[in-house]
Amino acid sequence: MSTSADSQPETAATYDASRYERPSVTVDLAIFTLKDRELHVLLVKRRNWPFEGHWALPGGFVEMHESLDQAARRELEEETGVQNVYLEQLYTFGDPERDPRTRVISVAYIALIGADMHQLHVSDESIDVNWFPVRELPGPLAFDHSKILDVALSRLRSKLEYTTLAFQLLPEVFSILELKHIYEQILGEQLDKGNFYRKIKEAGVLEPTGQLREGRGRPTHLYRFKRTRADADFVFRWREAKVEDEA
Repeated sequence: MSTSADSQPETAATYDASRYERPSVTVDLAIFTLKDRELHVLLVKRRNWPFEGHWALPGGFVEMHESLDQAARRELEEETGVQNVYLEQLYTFGDPERDPRTRVISVAYIALIGADMHQLHVSDESIDVNWFPVRELPGPLAFDHSKILDVALSRLRSKLEYTTLAFQLLPEVFSILELKHIYEQILGEQLDKGNFYRKIKEAGVLEPTGQLREGRGRPTHLYRFKRTRADADFVFRWREAKVEDEA
């Protein structure tokens, strides 16, 4: 019995990629820093349609020769001028209607930048770039970027109990009070000073520097992150350090 040509198995010689629709792929970055003692996210104001003039998370299309991580690191460097910082793949957003231009699937990333590292750049696709407090954004974001940001913040909060993620936002040398403030900013919760000090010291991730910072009151002891301590060993039950609501 003869077999039609359409039912023949494809081979390297007969495969025709043009027979299949191919969606575009982008990377979008939720880039966080601690600025003026408050958690900020980097946003760019779009130059072109769609969402012209709207603020959005930085990002762009993945080039054919790039891996996803390479594209994310390229976009991060183009917007901030920094390399070799914490970067984590967050989630894939693929609603068919998320981009009015065409079918676009976005792979979102989280990046954390120390307050002393960033140097912003306006790209060809934007007319402005700035840091905004996560609690005070400049209106609804373009595309589904408000949803991406919500998922990114949820991921950060969930990881604080079992990773040393918060240390990525600190300078090389810091006080425990500054570390406590970062936890409070990410969590949106007030933590008890005494309980926080005790539990973070018990976690064994701090290394005294022997340095003191002079101020209006008693000098403050400064620490650095003990980089030999693996995240696999880190447990910090921040909920036990919360300030309970008054009845």
